[in-house]
This record gives sequence, structure tokens and C-alpha cells, in this order.
Amino acid sequence: MKPFLTFLFALGLFGQVHSVKPNIVLVFIDDMGWGDFSCFGNQAAQTPHIDRLAKEGVRFEQFYVNSPICSPSRTAISTGQYPQRWRITSYLAHRDMNKRRGMAQWLDPKAPMLARSLQRAGYATGHFGKWHMGGQRNVDDAPPIKAYGFDVSLTNFEGMGPKLLPLTLKPGQDPAKPGRIWADAQRLGEGVRWMQRSEITRGFVDEAISFLDLAVNDGKPFYINLWPDDVHSPFWPPVAKWGNNKRELYLSVLEAMDEQLGKLFDYIRDDESLRDNTLLLVCSDNGPEMGAGVAGPFRGFKTQLYEGGVRSSLIAWGPGLVKAKKRFNRESVFSAIDLVPTLLDITGAPHAKNFKYDGESLPDVLLGKSNASRKSPIFFRRPPDRDAYYGDNDLPDLALRDGKWKFLCEYDGSEPELYDMTKDRGEKNNVAAGYPELVARFAKACIAWHDSLPPDNGPNLKGKFRRNPSKKLK
Repeated sequence: MKPFLTFLFALGLFGQVHSVKPNIVLVFIDDMGWGDFSCFGNQAAQTPHIDRLAKEGVRFEQFYVNSPICSPSRTAISTGQYPQRWRITSYLAHRDMNKRRGMAQWLDPKAPMLARSLQRAGYATGHFGKWHMGGQRNVDDAPPIKAYGFDVSLTNFEGMGPKLLPLTLKPGQDPAKPGRIWADAQRLGEGVRWMQRSEITRGFVDEAISFLDLAVNDGKPFYINLWPDDVHSPFWPPVAKWGNNKRELYLSVLEAMDEQLGKLFDYIRDDESLRDNTLLLVCSDNGPEMGAGVAGPFRGFKTQLYEGGVRSSLIAWGPGLVKAKKRFNRESVFSAIDLVPTLLDITGAPHAKNFKYDGESLPDVLLGKSNASRKSPIFFRRPPDRDAYYGDNDLPDLALRDGKWKFLCEYDGSEPELYDMTKDRGEKNNVAAGYPELVARFAKACIAWHDSLPPDNGPNLKGKFRRNPSKKLK
């Protein structure tokens, strides 16, 4: 397919700046469980290209995203701040629904975006794949993705700007008459093309490769967001690998995604200059949808503050940068908000002015030289509309991870749950009754953190968004 990007570079969008700063590629996969890569224990599907990155780099067992649902998780990894600061606390949807939940309509472009900081430091910056931080449904006045520090973008049905939208094909269907999903998104950005959903990650990969080639030719380091949404329902694997049920469809899509991502991984690995100066990160934005992906040994799913909703399988690869003695880091506890200051320090780019990151800079951890953890607790707040889901009623509102402890409670600190993650990573044995002083301290910390941030309408929506477990999850 003809790249969108060639003409942008031909117009002189990127200047002549020579640099040996490391390139950064962030692969942020939609709705994939902690245990879905075969290198993280999946025996029902194989992800050989991802596994090779893990074998040559480092896997992190205790890495967290900062929300169990899409839009706030993406906000956190993009800004280095808790998404609640920007009133992005659940998935962005229709305008009235966003308002009812007490949310912003889109991420404020003033947010301290990693992309903008790198752009100002001389990086070529590109976003390819899902966005979901503004511009969706009837919210058609959101800023374009380029307003957030990206030189170029190519997104799917969520986000303002050029789009690659999905065609669909089932076994027995006439290939000349494919289906179309999210067709109304055409109005949200100029430059729309259609491609089979089973191949759409390859489309984003091809654009990312064109982008990095042009950046290299122009003497610039690059930062790439490659954010595939293949493993978010609805699942459309290649017809030849069609499954008989939801789980089988998901696994087929997972394997197809790994194959398509492998083209980019091999492209970087096979080029010596890229291989030695590129840091490639792979993780998921939240836990899996029930019946699709799996969270490994952890309790919970997407939308929930239990480990299955917020633990993510992070892999860091870069033969010239990642110097890990052990390929599996089981000790370091850190999260997505830590990646922004960490990557800025690795690249030598200045931190955003007039903003304080909630994340902590941990370059030695990310590059495999240390098994340290962030010093401050990691805090969580549930999506305001998800007090109940998947048959679980009255889900915890707040949570924190501090050292070996995982703590969950209601907005007022009641109904405490306390788990020792060194002994009970499946969160099966609530030991809150045995540690009253610790529970009181953690409850006070959660409430203080919650009160320090802009509120949403979660307290007013308790129990009002209950769902049938059989119904499709957004």
C-alpha cells in the first residue's frame, strides 16, 4: 500500500538534525491479558516474534498500567501522570455519556506528552494505530493527534486525522463483498483507507517502517507509537485461521498480530544501526475481556482493579541498550507513568516544564541493570461506570500497590482488602483483619490521593452500570 507519509517528509516536515540519541518504539496492545504471550505462559497459542524479543531482552513480571480500561491507561503512558489529573477515567464515548460519568471529552493538548518532549528534543514522532484519547462517536471537535506532539499519525476509528479502517470477511463470504465496521468514523479525519481487519496491524507496521526510514534518512532519531487493536473485540482473524468460539477467534487474532508485528521487529533487528540504537517496548493497555485473553495466575479482568485488570506483560528489547543479566525481572514494581520520565532520561530529552510527573525515573530498571522498584505507591481508581461487571458486584473503588502489599477499598476506605503479593499474587486470601494499622494507613493514603485529584461521577454511579457477563464489553 502507498504510505501516507512520503509526501509529508517531501514537504520538509523534518529538518536536518543529526543525532545518536536512541530510537524508541512503544507497542501498546489493546485488551491483552498478562498471560497471553507464550513467553508469559500461554500454551494455547504461540507468539514467536514477541518471545524472541523477550529471550533477547528482559521481561517484567510486576509492571502495571494505571487504569484497567483503555483511554485512561493510554493517557497515563503518554503523560507520565495519573489520568485522573486530566479527567480521563474511563473509555471515551458519546458526548453525553462522557458528561454523565464526569469526564472530559478529550485529553487536553496541554498535557505533558512524551511525544511533544521528544519532538522538541529533535525526534521524529509518529503515532500508528489506536488512539482513543479524543475524537470518537459524536465527539468530532477534538484536537487532531498531531496537536499532541506527533509529526504524523495514522489511526483507526478513534482519533482525529488520517485513518485506516477495517473491512471484515467471514468463511464462505464473497471476498469481493467485504463488510465494514465503524464506517461512520470516516468523518473524523481526512485521508481514509480501508483494509481487512485481519491484516490491519500490517498496515500500521508498513507505515511505521516508512516513517522510520524517512527519519533515519533525514538524520533524526525517532519515537513511534504502534498501538494495535486486533485483540480487542470484535475478533476478525484470517479466514484460513477462523475459530469456532470467542476464545479460538481471539487466539487466532493474537497469533496473526504477532506475525504482523514481527515484520517491524525483524526490520529493526536486521539493520545493525537500528538494532544497536533502538529500545523496543511491548505491553498491554489493560487486562483481558472475559472469555478472550487470560490474566495468567491473577484475579480479575479488564475494568477491575484486581491484578488481572492492571498487570501488564512488559518486554524491553534493545541489544545495544538493554543489558540484563537475567531475562525475567520478578522483583521490580513500577508502572506506565514511570515510563515517561524514564524514557526522557534515557534519551537525554528535557522534562516538560511546569509539570510534575507522577511517574519516577527508573532507567537502570528498564535497561536491565537494576531490580529496584519505584519508591512511592502506585494508586488506582476504578472507572466511574464500572462498580459492577462480569457478575462481580460492588467492585473496589480504590487500590494501591506498595512494596509487597496490594490494598483495595471503597471511596471512604471501608470494605478493605489486603493481599501479600509475595505469597498470594492471585488475591485469594484477604488478610486485612490481621493488619489493622497497615489497613488504616493504606486507606488514609488512598483517600488522600483520591481527594487530591479531580473527581468523576463514580460515587453517584455505584451499582448503576451493572452488566450481564454474557454481554459484549466495550
